[in-house]
Amino acid sequence: MKNTHTFHIPVMGIGFTIDSPLKVAQYGIDSVISLVDDILIEKLRKIYSEKLEIPYKEISNKVDDFRAKRITAYLNFIHEQAEKKFQALKNVTSETTDALKEYLEMLPETSTLKKDFKTFKTKGFNVSKIKDWANENLTMGSIDVNIMTKIDKDNYSNKEQLPVEYNDAHAALRGYAQSELSSSLVLSAGLNSRLYTYISNFKDFFPDEKGFIKKKIILKVSDYRSALIQGKILAKKGLWVSEYRIESGLNCGGHAFATDGFLMGPVLKEFKEKRNELKNQIQELVFAALNLDDKTVPNKDLSLKITAQGGVGTEEEQAFLLEEYDIDSVGWGSPFLLVPEATTVDNDTLEKLSKAKEKDLYLSNTSPLGVPFNTLKGNTKDIQKQINIDKNRPGSSCPSKFVALNKEFKETGLCTASREYQYLKLKELEILDFSEEEKVKKQDEITEKSCICVGLGTSALIINKADLSKTGAGVSVCPGPNMAYYSKIMSLKNITDHIYGRKNVIDRTDRPNMFIKELNLYFEFLENKLEEVKTSLDKKQKRYLIKFKRNLEQGISYYSELFSAQKERFLDTKEDLIKTLELKDKELQFIGLELEKL
Repeated sequence: MKNTHTFHIPVMGIGFTIDSPLKVAQYGIDSVISLVDDILIEKLRKIYSEKLEIPYKEISNKVDDFRAKRITAYLNFIHEQAEKKFQALKNVTSETTDALKEYLEMLPETSTLKKDFKTFKTKGFNVSKIKDWANENLTMGSIDVNIMTKIDKDNYSNKEQLPVEYNDAHAALRGYAQSELSSSLVLSAGLNSRLYTYISNFKDFFPDEKGFIKKKIILKVSDYRSALIQGKILAKKGLWVSEYRIESGLNCGGHAFATDGFLMGPVLKEFKEKRNELKNQIQELVFAALNLDDKTVPNKDLSLKITAQGGVGTEEEQAFLLEEYDIDSVGWGSPFLLVPEATTVDNDTLEKLSKAKEKDLYLSNTSPLGVPFNTLKGNTKDIQKQINIDKNRPGSSCPSKFVALNKEFKETGLCTASREYQYLKLKELEILDFSEEEKVKKQDEITEKSCICVGLGTSALIINKADLSKTGAGVSVCPGPNMAYYSKIMSLKNITDHIYGRKNVIDRTDRPNMFIKELNLYFEFLENKLEEVKTSLDKKQKRYLIKFKRNLEQGISYYSELFSAQKERFLDTKEDLIKTLELKDKELQFIGLELEKL
């Protein structure tokens, strides 16, 4: 079935979209819940149950398989409540037509549903007929979930390591698999072979005879090769990837998985050109695996979506992605952090985000995962971190331990942002033979890590006036660079009007095209890499940098042709875009000369 909307709300942090389906699903908008933090999930189930006067039974950490059970209970709760809101919207009476009006007004002007309703109205109607029409035609937004495959910590009971299915990502998967939801599982942060094998234990991930899959798989990827490799691995287990969600390597929020200089435009072009080949190749493997395992083989082709996200900010860019690359949906992340009707962000953080400019948004090394992390200067979690450093007590108490993955000092694992890890690492540094300058640099690298697995969920606790004694009040936030161009708190209607070109919410006139912004970010990334290796370059690093530069050259060449050929889009900015690309090409030649000298 075609999506109600041509955009979706991706997962943001741990807590910012934790209850988004309760706010937007009734309007046909898809959104994604993070499954990292079962402690936060359990707290919110309790809070919402009390608010809605629904019986609540605690799932404590003394219960066997508590993590999976908490996730199942929360997802069933969200599903039930979102369904109630949606049913109320469709159950039209003369007093409750406003919700239906909101639903329809938010749709794109190209929506067949919107056009059908206008035609339906001209034929004369009454409330009963509207109700019948709504029940027949309206669809609810999908309640999707996200698992970061890297966050798969081993767990222990009485100092004994539990079987792998009790690992964090495995338990989260089981929690989703056992829920009532019919939606999608978004897998991000790369390949986890054990987890992919574990998915095949749950029947909801397999197609029926008609090709329907109750729980679909979405792979978040940055390039075609990664999609093909992971798609094949899953296919050999009889698992179909229903959607490849292409995210810009650097022009995105949260963790940034930079490619080797592959820019978003050329990546999207490759997916468009190889879409049928990808579908046929993977489907053949899936059907063969289903046959081999004596499972149901569909009697029709399976459906495949290609979606994109990362840095999109105008109706023109959205429409261009949909038309030029045959994209099925476009993800809008960071702007939605300024939409309280869709996301959960506390007032202090909302104000900071609305005032943020380019200089306030940067790619940091604060994530304990060791992956570059987009963040906001002056976020309260980093202020809290600096206070601890100034007191000579760097690091966090690590109340949640979701990222306790480092096994340098402890078999059970430590988080690199924890006080225990940083104390041991700094002690180790004291006896190593480094110059004073090198020691200071390494100290900063150790203490820079921040407790983001708590900080990214704190907003949800602050808004709901929950107890912060264990977590503290520090908030981490993960907007993409695009946040610099949004300066207003918006309603859901405001942002959908902006996405579909009915209204412009960006006051600034200097926002660069999303492809140019990403290109600039890759240049910064390359220049930083060059600086890092200048004193100790080996052959492998040089080969990597040469490959990176070559991919950027090819990307610039592709964009020059793409923008030159435009006859309907980017007409006002076409000349500037081409000049910018010419300048970037010259800059790249200069970088190439520097590379040769190394």
